[in-house]
Amino acid sequence: MNIVVCGGTGLIGSKLVECLVNDNHHVFILTRNSENKTKTNNISYINWLNPGDTPEKSLENIDVVINLAGETINSRWTANQKEKILSSRLEATRNCLALMKKLSKKPDVFLNASAVGFYGTSLVTKYTEEDTHPGEDFLATVVQQWEQEAKKAEELGIRTVFLRFGVVLASEGGALVKMLLPYKLFVGGTVGTGKQWLSWIHIDDAVDLITFAIKTNAISGPINITAPNPMKMKQFGKEIGERLRKPHWLPAPSFALKLLLGEMSMLVLEGQNVFPKKAIDHGFQFSYSNLKEALENLKL
Repeated sequence: MNIVVCGGTGLIGSKLVECLVNDNHHVFILTRNSENKTKTNNISYINWLNPGDTPEKSLENIDVVINLAGETINSRWTANQKEKILSSRLEATRNCLALMKKLSKKPDVFLNASAVGFYGTSLVTKYTEEDTHPGEDFLATVVQQWEQEAKKAEELGIRTVFLRFGVVLASEGGALVKMLLPYKLFVGGTVGTGKQWLSWIHIDDAVDLITFAIKTNAISGPINITAPNPMKMKQFGKEIGERLRKPHWLPAPSFALKLLLGEMSMLVLEGQNVFPKKAIDHGFQFSYSNLKEALENLKL
């Protein structure tokens, strides 16, 4: 297949591109500057978003468009940063829509990044894709607007999928590396109350779920990119401590994290128990259903 990827150099995008190339697909990565990129037999870099760029002329017979672009949320949420978080996601999605409108042959499927933040936070509720009412916090508001924008692809007759990512665990980059640091410094411990849920997924399963959604025509709308066994933060920390053979003893109190991180502290102090019902109902097989085997594979 011919597959367009926007945001193909990030944590998930780079791993996804590698997987797609290994499966003999041709990947077209959208970039503002293709001059410093090395083209290979299965990867082409296409300039876009610069004055005069006409990427549609280089994108004939595209089967899939995947949008993973957006400003990082791992920064202090000032008013300016919040605006960047929202506007970058809406802009990237709108640019993908504009591109698809120009293609003479429309892709079969459009997959747009999203997040489990859609559901809001809860200590007791178990969320699936069947929960259609978004939360009321900042991230839930961002995701709702993001998905509403992506949904416009359906007006072009394109099957549209919202990839609601949980916390993606990888050996290099991403949230896990930051979670490991306190343990490596012998100051690891429970974050906040420890009762909050963490909906996680191994990066290999995340990539496999994306390719599964591409191939499964019956999948549209939201799909939770999470493992089937979310874990409370206290137990998550204990698993990391045992794996690294480091103590899990020094708690990080909620008030201190709120002072340090501001509103962004909700990423670690609050959470949601998100279950990948749609993936399981359609027969997806997880390679890493449990945190212990995921950490072992990542060789921490």
